[in-house]
Amino acid sequence: MSALLERRNAAFGKGAALFYKDPIQIVKGSGVELEDETGRTYVDMYNNVPCVGHAHPHVVEAMHKQASTLNVHSRYLHEDIIRLAERLTDLHGPEIENVVFACSGTEANEVAMNMAQVATGGSGFVCTNGAYHGNSQQVSQLTYVPTERMTNVRSIPFPEQFRPLIDGNEDQLCEAYLAKLKETIDGFADSGIKFAGLLVCSILANEGLPNIPGDFMARASDLVHEAGGVVISDEVQAGYCRTGQWWGYSVSGLKPDIIVTGKPMGNGLPLAACAASRELVENYRAKTRYFNTFASSPLQAAAGNAVLDVIENENLAANVTEVGNYLKNALEQLVNRSPHFAEVRGHGLFIGLEWVTDKETNTPSVEGAVAMVNALKDKGFLTSNAGALHNIVKIRPPLVFTKSHADRFLSAFEECL
Repeated sequence: MSALLERRNAAFGKGAALFYKDPIQIVKGSGVELEDETGRTYVDMYNNVPCVGHAHPHVVEAMHKQASTLNVHSRYLHEDIIRLAERLTDLHGPEIENVVFACSGTEANEVAMNMAQVATGGSGFVCTNGAYHGNSQQVSQLTYVPTERMTNVRSIPFPEQFRPLIDGNEDQLCEAYLAKLKETIDGFADSGIKFAGLLVCSILANEGLPNIPGDFMARASDLVHEAGGVVISDEVQAGYCRTGQWWGYSVSGLKPDIIVTGKPMGNGLPLAACAASRELVENYRAKTRYFNTFASSPLQAAAGNAVLDVIENENLAANVTEVGNYLKNALEQLVNRSPHFAEVRGHGLFIGLEWVTDKETNTPSVEGAVAMVNALKDKGFLTSNAGALHNIVKIRPPLVFTKSHADRFLSAFEECL
């Protein structure tokens, strides 16, 4: 393994990210199982890219058949990509009518931001101070923005109950976070910047899946709309039944005008989308003439339609709810077993475990989360540490994860505790 790592550093340049203290080489996957070059197997508890499972036969066959027939860019008519767009809009409410396809969440979020700017004539965006939405120059401006930075992108403290902004009950806490949002929106006008909108993950995945106080998301949407802005829901992690609902905004109460999806859409094939009303999309197309060589391709359509087929035909939303609740409830019973394991939170098959140095101060423990992640890897279960403070053990397996997988994980987790 050291020789391969040396070759990687020589080819990529040192600094390219890798998981785990002792990196692993994965050579094969099936369902939620992965295999390394020695034949050792692991349960994938992290990857939402192969959302219907690694090497799902229906998706593989659809991609193989299409790649063997035709693949061209979007300036030709093709039945299947139109059908994919129609199926996607049908999964939202009637206000979502059109789709702009892309190849990554970064691209789709950039389309969404540009669409909001065209619609409002504004350039001021609000995000949270624990956000991540992509890597391009424009979208990366929203990554971990300090609340005091006064530019066209400004942040609010992400709403949470574990480390609350103020002392008080849940309603008072919700009001405090909403006041921060209103203050930030009003600050754009004070600076002579026209407000464009709010871009947020509907369940605050990158922030660490915090328990959001009250009806913050619904009321935040109303504040944005009252100020003339649009609400962009980043569903790259939250969507595609990850929570047990098709979309994270259905769980949190966010009221989006523009919806971004990405990673899970192609089960590994680069595919993303930005969906909105006909008015928003057609105005955007008229003003920008957006074109993406690799987006809206027949191959993307084949993968995208196959993924939707599997989610629907295998009733994966119900599986996510049942198994996710089972796993979360079992983990909650273990919180008192460790002085460093402080909280379980999340929805469906997206669970975050809060790691602290001690439960008196709740000081975040990055070292503890990293140690647990590496211990679980040694037991054959792949997770990672994440969250705004990097102290959350992140659990996000493919949607075909079962109770038997959960039981195996719980046994290993107890041993690691």
